[in-house]
Amino acid sequence: MELVVPWKALLGVISPHYPVAGRGRRPYPMESMLRVHLMQNWFALSDPAMEEALYEIASLRAFARLSLSEPIPDETTILNFRHMLEESDLAEDIFKAVNAHLARKGLLLKRGSIVDATIIAAPSSTKNADGERDPDMHETKKGEQWYFGMKAHIGVDADSGLVHTVTTTAANESDVEQVADLLHGKEQQVWADSGYRGAPVRVDRDLKWHIAARPTDMARLPEGRKRTAAKKVEYRKASVRAKVEHPFRVIKRQFGLAKVRFRGLPKNTSHVTTLFALSNLWMARKQLMAMMGAVRPKAT
Repeated sequence: MELVVPWKALLGVISPHYPVAGRGRRPYPMESMLRVHLMQNWFALSDPAMEEALYEIASLRAFARLSLSEPIPDETTILNFRHMLEESDLAEDIFKAVNAHLARKGLLLKRGSIVDATIIAAPSSTKNADGERDPDMHETKKGEQWYFGMKAHIGVDADSGLVHTVTTTAANESDVEQVADLLHGKEQQVWADSGYRGAPVRVDRDLKWHIAARPTDMARLPEGRKRTAAKKVEYRKASVRAKVEHPFRVIKRQFGLAKVRFRGLPKNTSHVTTLFALSNLWMARKQLMAMMGAVRPKAT
């Protein structure tokens, strides 16, 4: 990540909003706070856990360019930095800066898009100060199971598998309602699962759609050449659509997003958008490092 994160671009996004030294306490270096924020997302650490990790783990301090001989950001400072990003709505700008960097490297081709959504669970307990569940989250049924939480909807580049668009809704929102917002406007083809059957009428553009057939429709086909040919078409669609699952795996497994981290959709939208920006860098890291002629940074 030291090599592949576009540090200069991200610092340029944050700089106009970051506090400057004045009469109050001198702010920590902006780059150090950005590095702490990214590590917090990579390792799914709370604010207190991130502070403790900076004291306990030398490699994290080195990455953040901090030293025990100088003050270490406490949990309140880490919290305030995240709040600054949320209040200034900078997660989307960070996401765009990362994608612009990847596009310049030739990794985002934008000839075709894959759209999909995933449910991110939220705590359903009412044992909190308000005595109620998060009003921004809702229930939905998938298969025979009920889920409570939100949905992350993404548009993915069909060539690279990198995320180019992110939207979020409550879990009960239909996937197909978001499809128009998930397309960047330059693609000629779109792949989607059977939940997007009504997508073409919601997008006022001439596109080639590759929407998966419902299993029940496939089951109705008689045995023979027609069914065999239909299965081959579905297999080709699925082979492309499989790329959309990779970013979901990264944010949920690699970055540990088992449940939403915050209360309310705006805060979680900021968090999820940041994670997808980081997932793009994670998935493209080998290509980016190869362009630099590097395998890994040298130990110092």
